Amino acid sequence: MIRIFPATYANESTLDAVNALLPQLSTSAPALDHEALQRVLESDALSLFLAELDGRVVGMLTLLVAPIPTGVRAIIEDVVTDEAARGQGVGRQLVTTAIDHARRLGAKTVDLTSRPAREAANGLYVSLGFSLRETNVYRFVIERGGPSQSV
Repeated sequence: MIRIFPATYANESTLDAVNALLPQLSTSAPALDHEALQRVLESDALSLFLAELDGRVVGMLTLLVAPIPTGVRAIIEDVVTDEAARGQGVGRQLVTTAIDHARRLGAKTVDLTSRPAREAANGLYVSLGFSLRETNVYRFVIERGGPSQSV
């Protein structure tokens, strides 16, 4: 049975579980240290959900929920299921838990992005009722510099 729960403490087992999943999510994401995980878990706008199967953490999802002038914004990020647990409904339960949580916090919509190459993930999101939006996603890489404005 899959158990979904919010991570609440930056203890060693949570840190180890998150760091074991990160390389499956992004090859460029550095491992977290205790302080970085603590900052994530202390954020009022963020919930980190973990999925446990047979006593082992096999998935995670980050949900950002924040009030903005146009309403309550909810965004799902960093969805990953351990390779060994894929196809067992872990991702589905993580996403539905996040949607329910966002709804309880007043969000009317939940956004997420997914690379087109992640075919199984994209199929999951469509099967859950997500629809592809006509939008552009832009990224500004701060480390590379660029425009600077003094105040």
